[in-house]
Amino acid sequence: MEITISDSVKYIGCNDKTIDLFESQYPVPNGVSYNSYVILDEKVAVMDTADPRVTDEWLNNLDFELDGKNVDYLVVSHMEPDHAGSIKAFLEKYPEAIVVGNPKTFPMMAQFMDAALFEERKLVVKESDTLELGNHTLTFVMAPMVHWPEVMVEYESTEKILFSADGFGKFGALDVDEPWIDEARRYYLNIVGKYGASVQGLLKKAAALDIEMICPLHGPILKENLGYYIDLYDTWSSYKPEEEGVLIVSASIHGNTKAAALKLNEKLQQAGVKTQFMDITRDSMSEAVARAFYWDKMVCMASTYDGGLFPPMQDFLHHLTAKAFQNRKVGFVENGTWAPQAAKCMRQILEPMKNIEFIEPVVSIKSTMNADSEAKMDELILALK
Repeated sequence: MEITISDSVKYIGCNDKTIDLFESQYPVPNGVSYNSYVILDEKVAVMDTADPRVTDEWLNNLDFELDGKNVDYLVVSHMEPDHAGSIKAFLEKYPEAIVVGNPKTFPMMAQFMDAALFEERKLVVKESDTLELGNHTLTFVMAPMVHWPEVMVEYESTEKILFSADGFGKFGALDVDEPWIDEARRYYLNIVGKYGASVQGLLKKAAALDIEMICPLHGPILKENLGYYIDLYDTWSSYKPEEEGVLIVSASIHGNTKAAALKLNEKLQQAGVKTQFMDITRDSMSEAVARAFYWDKMVCMASTYDGGLFPPMQDFLHHLTAKAFQNRKVGFVENGTWAPQAAKCMRQILEPMKNIEFIEPVVSIKSTMNADSEAKMDELILALK
């Protein structure tokens, strides 16, 4: 598969369709790409490496584009192993190459490999430093906590390319035909989502650059309508909802709570409210997290379990708090045959989060819905409209 960037900037990354879980937790049914690039000029710069799962393929891609040339620089934007996992093999194959990183890069690198491999051939850069390659010039922009402390991005001013590290990435191999937004949203909110303030800082820096192309470390190269992607990143990183409506999240043991959730979904739609229903005992956790940030309101419906909260809902809410869930309205429906406790437990998990408005009333079901609990549900629907 050939990916065209320019006459001088070549794609040398790899698709991985053998991986089932990214970071050992996020399902990737369409695989993932490990992107890497090489700039061919008077000086040759390789922009990041690739996951150790594809080291041999990545080195072969690099050899093909070099066509006998030497490598002068390896630029390391991010030390996470899916991008830095082939550095050791690269350093052993190209012993004359200089490794470019910032002051936080090299201590991490020494944790992954013997520092003797790079200690005598490293170039430490800081904010706004430049690297002249000939007709191409790289400017280094620090991006700490997007989403590791050593992350930096690079701007190439001749071709106006932003090498954006994990920013603007998505799940999915590059030979898969699918919309960008859904898998980019799931990628961002589950992996980078906690660090919205840091992303906002990077977006402010990027606004001062004349960018015509974005080359991320995962997902497709972005060449058109860049404002669309940047606006989405601004929305996601400022924790704004994308749409008004209600996400209904159900965690049901025997099906009675789920039946109530489906009833709520039906009633809200009849009232003209946009909704999405998710069964957290079966649906993708990472997709549920992404959708909780997509909508402006959420109703969590869960069974009581062992005097507390049914674990699938507890797990979901803890995922949200880990990703800095905020600026949303949340309602609760609980179920319990003798002592419903789920609503109290759900609220306790979310209470520490910023700008969460809890919607009343709480609907409490004893085993199955009856006229009283349905009347309460109708009150909740009025509050959600």
